[in-house]
Amino acid sequence: MKFSKNVWAQLKNKTADELVSALEKDGFALDNKARTERIYRHPDRRRVSIHYHTGNRGYQSGLLKALLKDIGWTENDMRRLKLIK
Repeated sequence: MKFSKNVWAQLKNKTADELVSALEKDGFALDNKARTERIYRHPDRRRVSIHYHTGNRGYQSGLLKALLKDIGWTENDMRRLKLIK
């Protein structure tokens, strides 16, 4: 999955709270919660594990790419969920 520089510039500072909010808008539901990890499942059987830490830290590019691959969002999906413009 490859995104443009413009998209990465908008995504690189997204926090866990912002990603979780978008997941819930897209139909994912919390399935399991550990201390620093929250597993979300979608009705179509997609599953993603969000490493959740308090504070407003973004994810490093490698982890963010892996999360987006697991989630399966396209650029249009991210626009619909208001993660990018």
